[in-house]
Amino acid sequence: MTAHEADLSRVRTVPIAGRSNKVEPSLLAKLPADDRSFAAFLAALPDILAARDLRKVIDHLARAAERQRGVVAMLGGHVIKVGLGPLLAELVGSGVITHVAMNGAAAIHDYELAAFGGTSEDVAAGLADGTFGMVEETGAEMNAAIVAAAAAEAGLGEGIATALATRDRLPGREASLLLACRTHGVPVTVHPTIGADIIHQHPQFDGAALGDTAARDFRRLAGALPGIHDGGAVLNLGSAVTMPEVFLKALTIARNLGEGRPHDFLAADFDMVRHYRPRVNVVERPTQAGGIGLQFTGHHEIMLPLLVWGVLEARSVGGTG
Repeated sequence: MTAHEADLSRVRTVPIAGRSNKVEPSLLAKLPADDRSFAAFLAALPDILAARDLRKVIDHLARAAERQRGVVAMLGGHVIKVGLGPLLAELVGSGVITHVAMNGAAAIHDYELAAFGGTSEDVAAGLADGTFGMVEETGAEMNAAIVAAAAAEAGLGEGIATALATRDRLPGREASLLLACRTHGVPVTVHPTIGADIIHQHPQFDGAALGDTAARDFRRLAGALPGIHDGGAVLNLGSAVTMPEVFLKALTIARNLGEGRPHDFLAADFDMVRHYRPRVNVVERPTQAGGIGLQFTGHHEIMLPLLVWGVLEARSVGGTG
């Protein structure tokens, strides 16, 4: 059998002058010059793809703060575990982030860093002998805080932050995002999954108290979302499942009560790999009625400092250019 070959001599070519180019010299990365400031670094990034999008998010968050629009930051546990709590606390203190929503793991890592000065155990070693997640102080103190919060008709995040604030010793006070929220009067909510967090393994665990306080925090998150309408933002930072699912339902409530609002906000997902739920539940579906949806892929300990430093720089100099 003889195979047919395309006759390349008959191919039509076109002049380059008639072609539209996506990349031209003004968009390329710039070499380091005498100005080595962080603003100069951001300006030196190529004006292409993720670098362009990063500057877009930075400018949007800076403008949102100026216009007093809501910025909701939703966190997975890894973000706190790799040391980014103090940076996010700076955005809380400077008025950029107006609501923090954590999954259960993020709250536990934050509590342990603040209360004990360390977190993140060797899971494999603890799993082998049945001691993974069984640290007495973490389970006893956090479960007691949850029971007290339920009795006081407080939210889960509020109750854990209060327990931290009233603790005698806080070797990691400056590392705590929970305490930063409490100090600056910024609502912090915690959205656990029963059975997924180590404190649920302890004898002090009270499912009714957890359910009561977590339900209150869900309503509080739904109540915060109208603030992102017309220029605000929601950031999903390292939560692959829990926060995107909770956010989608909270957004439905907000729009049900708000005649279709909020819309026209920015939704950005930052994670080490791309997942279905953050893409669909945070970035794509919520912005179909108007807004901007962006995804960034990279290590939290690199990407989020770039974001935070960029926002602080933009607020001080009036934009990234």
